[in-house]
Amino acid sequence: MTFDYQERSVALFELELPPDRGAGYSLCTGHADRMTPPLGWTLTDRRNVTRLFAPAASSGVA
Repeated sequence: MTFDYQERSVALFELELPPDRGAGYSLCTGHADRMTPPLGWTLTDRRNVTRLFAPAASSGVA
């Protein structure tokens, strides 16, 4: 997971071990699926994960 404070966006990527220091945060699938961005921010999920059931979409209120 990475943050772009200027763009007010959060991006989820595939889990990489070990993560590059200072480049973001590693989240397990369960936590990434429940991730909600700060109010007014956007969340982009760039993981290559096939799921039987997709997590509920956030409203993305700006």
